[in-house]
Amino acid sequence: MAENLITAEGLADLNAKLAEMEGHGRQEIADRILVARGFGDLSENAEYHAAKNDQAHHETAVLKLRARIQEAVVVTEAPSDGTVGFGSTVTFLDQTSGKEQTFTLVASHEAKPADGKLSAESPMAQALMRASKGDSVRVALPAGERKLTVVSVA
Repeated sequence: MAENLITAEGLADLNAKLAEMEGHGRQEIADRILVARGFGDLSENAEYHAAKNDQAHHETAVLKLRARIQEAVVVTEAPSDGTVGFGSTVTFLDQTSGKEQTFTLVASHEAKPADGKLSAESPMAQALMRASKGDSVRVALPAGERKLTVVSVA
């Protein structure tokens, strides 16, 4: 799986985060620098140097986020052949626990298992990739091996 796959919702979240960082985040650091400059001699002003260091880290994070957005490949629909893939919503039965679960496979930064969003890079998602309804797969997890049976793929 390519590292730059993302859902439309995930891209919107990244764009919102970038807007926040470029707006409020930059202003907050600029304000800290301005206040610190008022403390006197810049060569011995720890607050000023800390704020400037934070500014450098912030700008690096902005550049990395911009690159991530620029390189993103938005996946608007899951595979149509009935197999599990990026963007698929898969329901499976955990044969070990008897529990049925439903997850949508998303990029790692979008993953929120409590909200039904599972990282496509996770061991469970990797085991389910390319499986179809009725298929059983095994996945090695820290708690031990699990057997999952695909109930549905959308």
